[in-house]
Amino acid sequence: MAKTKPLPRKQRVLNRGYLYSRSKEDMKTPSVTLMDMDSAIMFYFENVIKPSVKDNGENVKVPTMYASPERWKAIKRDGFMRDKKRQVITPVIAYRRTSIEKDEMIPQDKLDANNPHLFYTFEKKFTQENRYDNMSTQIGLLPQREYYNVALPDYVTLTYDFIIWTSYIEQMNKIVERITYSDGAYWGDPDKLRFRSRVDSFTDATEVSDVERLVRTNFSVTLRGYLLPEGNFDHRSTTQKFLSPKKVIFGAEADTIITQTTGRTGTFLDGLADEVKSLGGGTEIETLGVSVSYPLTFNQGTGITLSSDGVEFDGSSRVDQTISIGQAVATTDNVTFAQVSASSLVLDSTTYDGGSITGDINITGSVTTTGNFNVNGNATIAGTLTAQEYHTEFVSASIIYSSGSTKFGDTTDDTHHFTGSLLMTGSLALNASANMTEISNDTSLTDSSATTLVTENAVKTYVDDNSVTQQTYLRKQYFKTTSSITVPATASFTAVTASAPSGMTATSENDFIFFINSQYMEHDALEIEQSGSVLLLKVDNDSIGYDLELDDEVLAIGKFNS
Repeated sequence: MAKTKPLPRKQRVLNRGYLYSRSKEDMKTPSVTLMDMDSAIMFYFENVIKPSVKDNGENVKVPTMYASPERWKAIKRDGFMRDKKRQVITPVIAYRRTSIEKDEMIPQDKLDANNPHLFYTFEKKFTQENRYDNMSTQIGLLPQREYYNVALPDYVTLTYDFIIWTSYIEQMNKIVERITYSDGAYWGDPDKLRFRSRVDSFTDATEVSDVERLVRTNFSVTLRGYLLPEGNFDHRSTTQKFLSPKKVIFGAEADTIITQTTGRTGTFLDGLADEVKSLGGGTEIETLGVSVSYPLTFNQGTGITLSSDGVEFDGSSRVDQTISIGQAVATTDNVTFAQVSASSLVLDSTTYDGGSITGDINITGSVTTTGNFNVNGNATIAGTLTAQEYHTEFVSASIIYSSGSTKFGDTTDDTHHFTGSLLMTGSLALNASANMTEISNDTSLTDSSATTLVTENAVKTYVDDNSVTQQTYLRKQYFKTTSSITVPATASFTAVTASAPSGMTATSENDFIFFINSQYMEHDALEIEQSGSVLLLKVDNDSIGYDLELDDEVLAIGKFNS
């Protein structure tokens, strides 16, 4: 069977703070479980609320029990509880836990649930190691302190369902009163753990059968608890023990700063102040040359001139080199180059690069470019701008083609303003559909052209001329009486109907109203006919229901000539 190779000693992570033996100490590892919260409710009912009822003159304690899933299912099926002899148990209180969820109202981040890094730290005040005496002071020992880290719990919200059974409403009222009065309190053993509770609304139900009578009340309780599970996290308990060091040792380091100047030989020049080096017969020397096997050689290159070009320097003798270029390049000199290649050129506040010019540029001569010429700022041209096509963008758009045609705008909602006169030869297209060929001042509008715009004067004259005729026609309303009657269906009037002007509906019987003996005559039964200077009224006798007689008086109102 393959075994895992142990890690080298240097790679092992060992925290000796976890290695303290806690077998003989009285500090226990705390834990808060779901059973603790279930027990807190049971404790509070039995020791604080103490539900009781009066039965046959005696004070009877109401038992409280936690219902197992099987028992709760039987309660839901039967609606009550029975003892081992199948007798209904009353009074009794049963409850069970229905839900548990994390309380996000108190957020916390343990970084790793199985390796928590969020603790509450406290110090144990009295320990065997926490002694302070004269011997410890003399040998430099500090009192050793004992610390414990307790992992912070997870805050949860638990919900419980309760059912109360009694035989009488008076008994139920007494129990409900006590439970309601305990709403909002901290439930649990004061010597252990307590949790804040909230009691929700009560629901009452009374069941009466041939054998027995039951009063039942349902309610729920919300408990705000916290969880700190039992067991270890990564082989560590939820409570960690730490001891402070008895002795702290600080190491010391000394820095030395050398302020003296060293000489050629490595000694300090201060020590050479009175010494004189000499060679051979005592000749004093101030310099000492050292010859090397591989001398240093400087060679002039493109644009660079050396006074001692190619001369080797091995250290045995002095070599002077003067480096120069073909022309002076001082800030006040005029520099000439046949060609310059650079990523950008900066002149005062203007920068020229491969694709753009940043800053202001004034051109007094001519500029020829074979590529695109882009101006990010404003361009002012004092002379003439000549182009094969002229394009504008952004606020407005226009194109001037080489043929002379011009396009203004790029959308139908563009507005173009002209100041001055517009002389146009050709047609005018509106919305790319209707072509206008001329503007006419024809006041009679006799051409009826579909491609001609008329002036204001032509329209006004035409309207004025025609409105007089139309208004005259519309105002015509005259009364006429019969000159004769031909029995049984024709009445004659000495009158001429008015003719409708051009553009208006022709005159018909609808423009007249007829009365016989002061009674209105129906239009559907009438028909008129102009015969010379006589208007004939022809009556449909079957439709109108009567015949004309000689002594009848027929009156006509309508558009007659005066």
